[in-house]
Amino acid sequence: MTSARLKYLSLGVLVFQTTSLVLTMRYSRTLQSDGPRYLASSAVVVAELLKILTCVGLVCKEHSYSVRALSSILRQEILHKPIETLKLAIPSGIYTLQNNLLYVALSNLDAATYQVTYQLKILTTALFSVSMLGRRLGLYQWLSLLILMAGVALVQWPTDSPGTPEKEQPAGGSPFVGLVAVLVACCSSGFAGVYFEKILKETKQSVWVRNIQLGMFGLVFGLFGMLLYDGERVREHGMFQGYNSITWAVVSLQALGGLVIAAVIKYADNILKGFATSLSIILSTLISYFWLQDFEPTSIFFLGAVLVIVATFLYGYESKPASNPSRA
Repeated sequence: MTSARLKYLSLGVLVFQTTSLVLTMRYSRTLQSDGPRYLASSAVVVAELLKILTCVGLVCKEHSYSVRALSSILRQEILHKPIETLKLAIPSGIYTLQNNLLYVALSNLDAATYQVTYQLKILTTALFSVSMLGRRLGLYQWLSLLILMAGVALVQWPTDSPGTPEKEQPAGGSPFVGLVAVLVACCSSGFAGVYFEKILKETKQSVWVRNIQLGMFGLVFGLFGMLLYDGERVREHGMFQGYNSITWAVVSLQALGGLVIAAVIKYADNILKGFATSLSIILSTLISYFWLQDFEPTSIFFLGAVLVIVATFLYGYESKPASNPSRA
């Protein structure tokens, strides 16, 4: 397959993953159905388990499907290096918090507003990269961060149009709670992503092995959170209460999305990633308006969205292509 085709394939995969996860998660959290709704904490746990199993399979594939080699690698990298493994407890706990916050955010915000606001993770990642990795940003990148903040502020600007609250809160959600959840998720995403990148640069282990280590801690933290906040409901209706085909689609997209991006990101330069983000915002806006019908676009929102898209392209203007490991 030619390089150009691989780039376009990467673009399609990035757009599909970022758009489908947000839309299906939003749909699943606002869908009216008989019986209890599925637990977000349970979905996070199942996603972590699925992610671990997938990474184990990928490590096994790297070693010609040898179970003995797989066992040796896992024992050597996890059991025999406890300090290195424990380092991943910090980003893993933060990622678990972030994944739970995304469910909270999409239970209270429409997909379009969420997609645009969540781009603030560019700002938090940049700031943590400067402070933790000593990375230097160029003039265009600092300018893009200012434009990004202005765009998100416009998207969150309150509207006085009649009937808007009913449309924005179809499931009784609170836009303020959703906004706070997104902002905390952006901060956690920036810190955990840079911390994970720093660990990867300091060692030569496979990214899949690192994701197994992350998943192990994430599974423990997720189970703890589920039992702490939803323990009574789990005992009453079970861990898989309210699960349906949409729920399993959300879990699968959340579990495999970050791994798919990690696999294709080497073919996607900054301009291509900017296109993917822009197309994802546009698709989320259109589908939220025409299909989910939980979003009423305004001129202020469109202006803010345009600024965020411009900031996304501008941020990558001076940056050199680099492999940025991702974990969703």
